[in-house]
Amino acid sequence: MSDYRKFSRAGLDAKLPEIECFPNSFRDYEITISIPEYTSICPKTGLPDFGTITIQYVPNKLCLELKSLKMYILKYRNLGIFYENAVNRILDDVVSSCKPKKARVIGDFSSRGGISSRIEAVFPRTPKSNIHFKKS
Repeated sequence: MSDYRKFSRAGLDAKLPEIECFPNSFRDYEITISIPEYTSICPKTGLPDFGTITIQYVPNKLCLELKSLKMYILKYRNLGIFYENAVNRILDDVVSSCKPKKARVIGDFSSRGGISSRIEAVFPRTPKSNIHFKKS
């Protein structure tokens, strides 16, 4: 387990491009963005990770500009970062950029060694006692 401690915060402080925004003209609707070609590098093994990142948010005053979001996501390609860190970092950066009413980032990561992972992070963050797992 101690080997993983040195990798546990990998990628969280990496410099990434700014996600630009534009003014929102409407209210109370949801935007879903799917990024099916997400790639990064496992910081422990150096092997590539592949997956689909889905960003869902209800805009407040700003909407995410897609070209800058694409440039932001492309920077993960050579970044050593665990799935959990990537999903939570993307959520934090989306929230910081556009300050949505609410947001969710879901990472569906391709199978490696027969195991696939789905990581989900939401804003506003909920206390542990309020997290309820969905039935599959």
